[in-house]
Amino acid sequence: MSDATVGRARPDEALAVRRVLDAALLDVDDLDDAIRRGAVFVARRKDRVVGALVLDDEHVTAVAVRRRRRARGVGTALVERALSERGRLTADFREAVRPFYASLGFTIEEREDGRLWGRLDESARD
Repeated sequence: MSDATVGRARPDEALAVRRVLDAALLDVDDLDDAIRRGAVFVARRKDRVVGALVLDDEHVTAVAVRRRRRARGVGTALVERALSERGRLTADFREAVRPFYASLGFTIEEREDGRLWGRLDESARD
């Protein structure tokens, strides 16, 4: 289980969020706007941002965790928080992260472009 706490990103955390996303080679078009809209969740450990998840409505556009904090439940905690607020999530992703999304219970479909599409409904988990 994660020792990080999850909450909405604050405007003063934008640079820290960007660094987490950049380290995972993920780009978010308007991160500052997403933070203002409350569409960015962060995992904090000792007041340091160690993970981030960005939403566009119910679609996960990015989720990343600092390398040293991976495999400790941080990504799972971020997705769980987003799911509890939205009730349903979708995501498109590469094959390399399929095990992560599958472990969370996403139904996964292959797309023609080689990427994967996943869907997770909170109501289907009960």
